[in-house]
Amino acid sequence: MSLKSMTRDEVAQHNKAGDLWVIIDSIVYDLSKFARLHPGGAGVLLDAEVAGKDATTVFFGLHRHEVLLKPQYKRLQIGQIEGSKRKIKVPEPGDLSRVPYAEPTWLTPAFKSPYYNDSHRSLQKAVREFVDSTLYADAQACEENGKRASAEVLKFMGDAKTNINAMRLGPGKHLHGKELFGGVKGEDFDYFHELVMTQELVRAAGRGYADGLNGGMVIGLPPVMNFGQEPLRTKVLNEVLSSEKVISLAISEAFAGSDVAGLRTTAVKSEDGKTWTINGTKKWITGGMHSDYFTVGCRTEGGLTVFLVPRGEGVETKQIKTSYSTAAGTAYITFDNVVIPAENMLGPEDGGLLVILSNFNHERWVMCCGSARSSRLVVEECLQWCAQRYVFGKPLLAQPVIRQKLAFMIAKVEAMQAWLENVTYQMCNMSYKQQSSNLAGQIAFLKMMCTRVSAEIGDDAVQIFGGRGLTKTGMGKLVEQFQRTQKFDAILGGAEEVLGDLGVRQLMRKMPKDQRL
Repeated sequence: MSLKSMTRDEVAQHNKAGDLWVIIDSIVYDLSKFARLHPGGAGVLLDAEVAGKDATTVFFGLHRHEVLLKPQYKRLQIGQIEGSKRKIKVPEPGDLSRVPYAEPTWLTPAFKSPYYNDSHRSLQKAVREFVDSTLYADAQACEENGKRASAEVLKFMGDAKTNINAMRLGPGKHLHGKELFGGVKGEDFDYFHELVMTQELVRAAGRGYADGLNGGMVIGLPPVMNFGQEPLRTKVLNEVLSSEKVISLAISEAFAGSDVAGLRTTAVKSEDGKTWTINGTKKWITGGMHSDYFTVGCRTEGGLTVFLVPRGEGVETKQIKTSYSTAAGTAYITFDNVVIPAENMLGPEDGGLLVILSNFNHERWVMCCGSARSSRLVVEECLQWCAQRYVFGKPLLAQPVIRQKLAFMIAKVEAMQAWLENVTYQMCNMSYKQQSSNLAGQIAFLKMMCTRVSAEIGDDAVQIFGGRGLTKTGMGKLVEQFQRTQKFDAILGGAEEVLGDLGVRQLMRKMPKDQRL
């Protein structure tokens, strides 16, 4: 519907309580009745001297553009200034950002990359459209209400026509013969495809939601896929990948986090060897509240053994409230005389340490992908804010101290992405055994650096946004959430200190004995 053409003089006549019009990006809004419902009160609209005037600069110094897209505010539009056009371009679902450094260089037209091809670009476009049109709104709603992802989103990701859940497990035979989301062929899927998908999903900007969005599957299902016995293996894979069932990895305990060898949960084999009885507790289990299956690390007579435990008699989960949303489903789990068949053992008896460690490189690499991209998202938020926020009569970008902060923030995200892509290239060209030997330290150092840098970026972003960077709604909501939740990546999958030590210990084994200064 076209809007009535109006002049600025006409709008200027409506400048008092009960008769209040404003102009935002050439569109005239009648706020006469809305003023008393304004969150800041009607007086703000009058005191800010925007009544009857162009309020574009003032509005975007206080609000996100998405506010204007809400139906209740669109209904306030009554006209458009004659001869004027909208200057603010609202991105369409799937659009690349035009803000400098908001996208990794391979998505920036002026730059080239040896790592990505048309298949990666096709996948990126498809996932971006899905995130923008569906996932973002679902994530924001769930972050607020604390519930897990909607049934529609889960069904879409598990649909045989998209296979998104299966793609999140990385390249492998489980994808062969399948047509994947974005038109990618299963045989062509590599770690750069997974990097692309992971980084695009992060743009939903819901940290708790992201972990609850089958985050437990990414780390809990590989042991079943790689070490499970048939027919249980295929049954569980089909149920989880289709989103019919949910699985989580249950390793950490109150007594043992990064110290996997210190697990106290026990599994005792029956005399006939047909069953095992599990007793113990697990803590901080991502997705545990939602899970139908648990991949559980247990102490057995000769070491550690991993089992697949279905939710049932003797299994109890209690929600743990953390600093991010309960949409993550973080749980405390109690196993009280839980009896499972011997077929549920994953890998060899007493060989569980290998099963547990086998997926650590991939888990940590996935976290690096997410950490690097979420940091870039915050940099984009800061760049846009600094361009539109005016202080002392000038945009924030005019302040040297702000430019200095932005310079280091940009340098950090570019460095993280470059190192990440280098490691990803090595993963694409190494066997699993070679990755274990050569990349465990690299990935450990990369994750340590990504999370340290994210903390620095989060601190600078809050300083740039000021009080808005501490507010869960409005202009700084993404910065507030990032600052509050980025520490999860520094703890989950191995604490920074543990990973740094791991990397150094790995290099010590390769240190040549015949070298001297």
